[in-house]
Amino acid sequence: MNYQDIDTPALLIDETVLNRNLEYMSAYAKNKNVKLRPHTKTHKMPYLAMKQRDHGATGITVAKVGEAEIMAVYGLKDIFIANQIVGKQKLERIKKLAEQINICFGVDSIHHIEEIDEVFEGADKKAQVLIEIEVGEERSGIIEEIDYKLLLNSIRASKNVELKGIFSHDGHTYKAVDKDDCYDLFMTATTRTLHFANIARDMDFDIETVSIGSTPPFMFGFDIPEGVTEIRPGTYILMDGSQSNAINSYDHSAASVLTTVISKPTDERVITDVGAKGLTAQSRSKGLTATEGFGKIKEYDGVYVYGVFDEHAIIYNRAFNQSVNIGDKVRIIPNHICPVSNLYHKAYLINNDEVVKEIDIAAQGKLQ
Repeated sequence: MNYQDIDTPALLIDETVLNRNLEYMSAYAKNKNVKLRPHTKTHKMPYLAMKQRDHGATGITVAKVGEAEIMAVYGLKDIFIANQIVGKQKLERIKKLAEQINICFGVDSIHHIEEIDEVFEGADKKAQVLIEIEVGEERSGIIEEIDYKLLLNSIRASKNVELKGIFSHDGHTYKAVDKDDCYDLFMTATTRTLHFANIARDMDFDIETVSIGSTPPFMFGFDIPEGVTEIRPGTYILMDGSQSNAINSYDHSAASVLTTVISKPTDERVITDVGAKGLTAQSRSKGLTATEGFGKIKEYDGVYVYGVFDEHAIIYNRAFNQSVNIGDKVRIIPNHICPVSNLYHKAYLINNDEVVKEIDIAAQGKLQ
């Protein structure tokens, strides 16, 4: 059927643009001689994860244990949870997954090592961990070298934990002022990551993996310093308003939300049937990824969602108002695709305006 026949709100994915994005990142990783381990929290769809694997990904990244469990059910066998895992319940689930697939996860504290060591006692193989290095995002990760060395010694003393490598996330590149600033932030973060890898090597640790991530630097095609072994871009596969603003083009925007015009109360106000529950209320306010409003109307230049209620999008644009009728359907490019994917049970893959596949968002809501 034509995508215009889909009931709304609905998440759409343009197959042509999707494939172009997949091919771009695959070629980029190959050209830079690094492994590709995409972050599937962007889409939460095993179908897309398998397409990423088919386009050269050596494994995938997830954010939560529940996502890893779903991806494993669908045949993904090499998974990294780029997050600190705390709590014996979650660690027991990882221990069980480790019996079937290659799985590793993040740590940044001696507390993590002690808890993992206890849970993995008696396991067939040691827990595989990567230490997270904080590189400027001001989130989780090791900051001080002394704490890092103490953590390394804790791993050395552990019976059931094995250090596979280190990782970092330069998410603050989303707030870069321009391309040059993005490059400086990227290089500073990557240099710091490599420095910590060398500290571990100086302490006689075999660092197999040095993993870095976030989409903006890779969309710009920056060179990757020697010593980095893998990259973890997420948003690149579907893109969104903020990423499109960064590269000054919506040509890579594969995802959109289909919505119906349900009211035109004034000659400039238009109401559609998707709100915060289907679009989120997210925006970006700083740097090259800064967004206007709460989503861009795909079919109309310069038309944005002014505001959202739970179930309503509010648009103020006189020309747009005169161009659409109640009952018409338009597409909205979300500001941030990752949380939007988590709001839908399925997505519709379209090609030349025709629906070619319904894709189950199997990891939707897997937050534990």
